Amino acid sequence: LVSSRLVVGGIVVFRSSREKPRGCAGCNGRIRDRFMLQALDRYWHEDCLKCACCDCRLGRLGSTLYTRANLILCRRDYLRLFGVTGNCAACSKLIPAFEMVMRARDNVYHLDCFACQLCRQRFCVGDRFFLKNNMILCQLDYEGGRL
Repeated sequence: LVSSRLVVGGIVVFRSSREKPRGCAGCNGRIRDRFMLQALDRYWHEDCLKCACCDCRLGRLGSTLYTRANLILCRRDYLRLFGVTGNCAACSKLIPAFEMVMRARDNVYHLDCFACQLCRQRFCVGDRFFLKNNMILCQLDYEGGRL
């Protein structure tokens, strides 16, 4: 039986071989589904090929796969992380397109610059921060009214 192949946005979709199932790069399980995906020279279940940031499925027809810094990304997250970024809102220096950034509203920041602009406390993913007069503040400085 000849396998049928369809190439979509760097992702190859084709029928799985039930006699010799391949291993999935996402979950390490055997691919016994009717179809499997091939991306980045590895094989995937349709549900396992996902964006590293937002977890959206990239195996859907019309999805495009982007990769950078060993991350598999959807278009939106690729552009958010690596697109043309402009200048850092904190230090005003140019941010190269290959550098990872943090964003708050319309502002973009170097990772090292994304900190409370009063006490210099750096923020981690999930930390609360506040924007006041276009300045990033930690919760303590925002609620303390130090501005």
